[in-house]
Amino acid sequence: MRILLTNDDGYHAPGLAVLETIARQLSDDIWVCAPAEEQSGAGHSLTLSRPVRIRQHDERRFSCSGTPTDSVMMAIGKLMPDKPDLILSGVNRGANLGDDITYSGTVSAAIEGALAGIPSIALSQVYAKEGMGDTVPFAPAETWGVQVLRPLLAMAMPPRTLININFPAIPAAEVQGIRVTRQGFHDYGRGSIVEGTDPRGYRYYWFGLHGIEHSLAHDSDLEAIDDNFISVTPLHLDLTHDASLAALRSAYAV
Repeated sequence: MRILLTNDDGYHAPGLAVLETIARQLSDDIWVCAPAEEQSGAGHSLTLSRPVRIRQHDERRFSCSGTPTDSVMMAIGKLMPDKPDLILSGVNRGANLGDDITYSGTVSAAIEGALAGIPSIALSQVYAKEGMGDTVPFAPAETWGVQVLRPLLAMAMPPRTLININFPAIPAAEVQGIRVTRQGFHDYGRGSIVEGTDPRGYRYYWFGLHGIEHSLAHDSDLEAIDDNFISVTPLHLDLTHDASLAALRSAYAV
């Protein structure tokens, strides 16, 4: 099985090394193409206004000057001799839960894989507090990663779908198990905006990472993480709201 690894935290991120440790327990045909620098919050963005550059680090290892989406597109379209059998994106430093998945470069890399018809899985490690930087512990992801992935590899994913996995922010031995979940939704008293003044006297703003209130639906990814379970959420790319079609057609009827 040929596996492509990518992320949004950047080529040198600790979580990518964790992902490679997981992947090498599944295959020895591992390719890496990840953003050269951190692209957290890039979503499904594509670089169009400047050239994308590739740096080769080894026979099957590349970094890309662009976004996670760029990285997947370049790997599939230019760098790999054949399409991968599987794309793994992560392990992200931080949660990708609820409606925050719409911002996520980690999930969006998996979305790009799904659009290309390749089974794709995003993996994220929740952490407990702000300011942890590269000290975020990835032990739950590293310990449980293969166990979570193996059943997924035995399944045929429906077209234009992907899987979003989140590991809770607790010691690996305290993980309660694996729970299949729905995407949750936050109650948007949105996270903090930190204001400051730079050395030249100009005001700046920084989006903070303070906790966001959320309502715990019984079967949501948010609840699973709060209950110390690993969440496994199937996502699909058809954003059409079917329930509105009839009303809208009636509104536009001549």
